Amino acid sequence: MMRVKQILLLLLLTLAAVPAVAQGVEVDYNNPKKYIVGGVRVEGNHYFSPDQIIQISGLQKGLEVTVPSEEMSSIVNRLWLQKYFEDVAVVIDSLVPTRDSAYFKIAIIERPRVSRWTFSGVRSGEEKELLERLNLRRGGEFSDYVSKTASDIIKRYYKEKGFLNCEVNVTTQKDTIVKRAIRVNFGVNRGEKVKIQTITFNGAEHVKESKLVRSMKKTRDKRLMNFFSSKKFNESEYANDKRSLISAFNEAGFRDARIVKDTMYYVEPGRVQIDFDIDEGRQYYFRDITWTGNSVYDTDALNRILMINKGDVYDVVTMEKRLFGGGKQTELDVSKLYRDNGYLFFQIQPVELNIEGDSVDVEMRVVEGKPATLNNIVINGNDLTNERVIRRQVFTRPGYLYSHSDFERSIREIASMGQFDPEAIADPAKGWSIIPNSLDNTVDIVYNVTEKPSSQLELSGGWGGNTFVATVGVSFNNFSTRRFFDKSAWRPVPLGDAQNLSLRFQTNGTYYTSLSASFSEPWLFGKKPTSLSTSLYYTRQTMSMPYLNILNNEEFMEVYGFAAGIGKRLKWPDNYFVLYNQLSWQTYRLQSWDYQFLFDTGISHNLSYTLSLSRTSTDQQIYPRQGSDFSFSLQLTPPYSLLRKKDHGILDVNGNPTRVDDWKKINYDYQSSEDRYKWIEYHKWSFKGSVFTKLVGDLVLMARAQFGYLGYYNRNWGYSPFEGFRVGGDGMSGYDTYGSEIISLRGYENYSLTPQATSSYSKTGNYYAGNVYDKFTVELRYPVILQPQSTIYALLFLEGGNCWSDIRDFNPFQIRRSAGVGVRVFLPMIGLLGVDWGYGFDNHDGNGGSQFHFVIGQQF
Repeated sequence: MMRVKQILLLLLLTLAAVPAVAQGVEVDYNNPKKYIVGGVRVEGNHYFSPDQIIQISGLQKGLEVTVPSEEMSSIVNRLWLQKYFEDVAVVIDSLVPTRDSAYFKIAIIERPRVSRWTFSGVRSGEEKELLERLNLRRGGEFSDYVSKTASDIIKRYYKEKGFLNCEVNVTTQKDTIVKRAIRVNFGVNRGEKVKIQTITFNGAEHVKESKLVRSMKKTRDKRLMNFFSSKKFNESEYANDKRSLISAFNEAGFRDARIVKDTMYYVEPGRVQIDFDIDEGRQYYFRDITWTGNSVYDTDALNRILMINKGDVYDVVTMEKRLFGGGKQTELDVSKLYRDNGYLFFQIQPVELNIEGDSVDVEMRVVEGKPATLNNIVINGNDLTNERVIRRQVFTRPGYLYSHSDFERSIREIASMGQFDPEAIADPAKGWSIIPNSLDNTVDIVYNVTEKPSSQLELSGGWGGNTFVATVGVSFNNFSTRRFFDKSAWRPVPLGDAQNLSLRFQTNGTYYTSLSASFSEPWLFGKKPTSLSTSLYYTRQTMSMPYLNILNNEEFMEVYGFAAGIGKRLKWPDNYFVLYNQLSWQTYRLQSWDYQFLFDTGISHNLSYTLSLSRTSTDQQIYPRQGSDFSFSLQLTPPYSLLRKKDHGILDVNGNPTRVDDWKKINYDYQSSEDRYKWIEYHKWSFKGSVFTKLVGDLVLMARAQFGYLGYYNRNWGYSPFEGFRVGGDGMSGYDTYGSEIISLRGYENYSLTPQATSSYSKTGNYYAGNVYDKFTVELRYPVILQPQSTIYALLFLEGGNCWSDIRDFNPFQIRRSAGVGVRVFLPMIGLLGVDWGYGFDNHDGNGGSQFHFVIGQQF
């Protein structure tokens, strides 16, 4: 019927457009007549050429047409459908003397073109988002359709933000500069933001109200449990939340639950109340569950995953999660069981066979299909990083059976590389595609990566030792030694192989100087996930005090060293584990340095071996939402004191060290620091563990525990003068400090929780003696911005820890507590910036209370 009306309307338009008399020649429209088109001309066109309009119309020279006819109507219709014209008319311009041929004229009025689109009543950030949604362009035509469509999009945009009463007034103005053009302005009156004051659930007697509130993710009222949730009314999500509300009843066994009525009304300006009238219906229970079509796994194995017994509440929601997934990522479901073993085409359909009273019989109908083999693995978007670097990270390889766990692991590995945007690759809409082919039982997988800046040129400043310390450094996190001799690759350096090359220089002039260089290769020889890392460093610190104009280069500490390590990914217990081995050498040279350590003058050598076992399963590096990060390490030196047979503290008549038959008889108290600590010895144990839990949306709870212990082989020799711990403050000193491990504990001054001890080898008699520490942290994190260009998140923290000089004094319950807030900003070309405010509750020595801690690093 609608089609007939359109044809009649177009016919009337055609009749109105064609005059009864053309050039003095009468045309009888009651008797249609055929004409040969002798020619066509166009009138009223400014933006389109005559040839373009004639081509669109289809009215070509030599064509035989009937006037009037549906054919003429279709010519007008084709021009109208372009939406470029306000009026279209096709008329007979003239007839030839024989009256069998006619010359036609297409008369058009073009719609005005827009030279500029403007907005009023909106913020600059909103204007940018609106332009992206509207997709308006300069030079485009303007019509009532464009006006209405754009207004609807603007209103919908503000409704999503809670402005339900938004109004849009579209005005046009003739452009005085551009001919035949107009300016269009969208005047937006957002009105008052509408928030939800109260939500009531009438008729909900068997399901807790708190569960009903939690079920609706985007529709929340002002009760305390919704403190971190938005209270604005989001019309686009309201229907989904109503379905989620019914699912909460289904989860409790009320399969027939329904919303009888939902009413929304204003209780005050900008505040609404929503009342749900609910019919719960009857509560049902599972009776018999049967399986059909399963041959790969028997019924008992599938029931162990389903975990539903006869008499259990008929919880459809949980049943579907255990069949199809959707629960926690670590939980196994039936679909994942099959798809991890290649059965990508697996299907399952739960069917209610019989409902008797309050009991339901369910049959699980399984279609297993055939195992799917991976065919093409496509990687798009890697403009800088070599494709082989990405391919070696993924666990999906051509020819392998499809495994959904391997696919998820591949996404996680790409997100954790550091060269790509982790948010983009994890987005199902644009980050990846799974393309199955049921005809040959194969599947293609496409990974769409988004490169992000990863190299850094660092120019930073920090405050430490009562002086300003400047840093200049460069870090290439996607370096390529393979392209080192390729001249075309130096832009400015060869990149693309995910290697790391870092050079760093710090100084404040006479007081402190540091040089360091490091290189790491994540895949040694390019075939196995075996990493190689090397580092070389030198630092010199003097007792100069620039802030007091005191220059003193006679008292100093120098440290130089080298380290090399090999890391290997393990297959057992699982392939998240990495075993790392490192051999390092350090030399400490102290001259009248009575500032930090057990002795103030002498040279010590530190030759150590470190064995580290770590497991990292976080979903990304910058803002992890789930997973964990654990590491356990043991650092050892040779037990020199257990091998000694000479006592340098007691000399014989010739001035030589006295020989002893047992290392336990050596008395080190009589030895000089040069003899006693020439080769230091220790065993150092360290544990760090972090767990990330996604609470609601992007709200993340991070829990971390740390422990460290510096032990000795020989009590007579004692603790090592180096490699101890300093606890308290922000964990930064403004410059690199070798010889001690800095442990932050916010809410207290730097190093203030580190015990001090006396030593006869130091002029001042005091030194830091932190040999055991523990630390516990809980952080609640919420992102402000998660973009490739920047990541910003706020945090609340609770923290506690302490430090002891001897393992015999260690008490894990004797901790210094603190709490506070902070913010972190990570920019790819800048690094990490942050500020924390913490309050130390255990302010026994005046080192706690209110404290600000800064993480400053400005890099360009």
